[in-house]
Amino acid sequence: MFGWGRKRARAGSDEDELTTEAVDDQDLPEFGPYDESEAPDDGVERLDLGSVRLPVPEGGQLQVEVDPAGPVRAVHLVTQVGRLTVSAFAAPRSTGLWDEVSEELAEQLRKDGARVHTEEGDWGTELVADSPKAALRFVGVDGPRWLVRGVAAGPVEYAKECAKLLYAVLAETVVVRGPEPLPVRTPLPIQLPEAILRHIQQAQQAQHNGNNGQAG
Repeated sequence: MFGWGRKRARAGSDEDELTTEAVDDQDLPEFGPYDESEAPDDGVERLDLGSVRLPVPEGGQLQVEVDPAGPVRAVHLVTQVGRLTVSAFAAPRSTGLWDEVSEELAEQLRKDGARVHTEEGDWGTELVADSPKAALRFVGVDGPRWLVRGVAAGPVEYAKECAKLLYAVLAETVVVRGPEPLPVRTPLPIQLPEAILRHIQQAQQAQHNGNNGQAG
């Protein structure tokens, strides 16, 4: 549905060189997730979901979770190697929320029967969990008054490829925190583009009509 657009280099990567404009940008981080105030004008095509703007891998498909009451619960990027989920939450001005969240998450995963260990990555501590259903990787990034959590979930044999894809998505993600005061850990609201929202509503209506036809 959406393409990568132009790639930017990640720190420590020699695969893609930064353009002259990117090098000349003052005080911009080398890679994301970016706060809206630091988002580069890099030409990368991103899907605008309100609180986050995400690049979508070539061939990726969107999977949307919607509560019965209406709000969007989550948006997943489904790829050939697994499913990626990037979510943003309200956080305090001080950093360190991911340290707390990751410890709680690891404890919950172990209670659910998963084997969990930590690894160090570009953004700090990552959680890696092996469950009977999938291989999971959780990456957290503390930003200014926000926390981004990226999740890669897929078959064990594609775990490395799925993790690399998650890193690439996070490196190009833009977070729009907004000025509203919110309790810490509150999920930042997801807003679907009008075209996608209309497609979902049409699909829901078609399913509703189909169910009514079966009932009759």
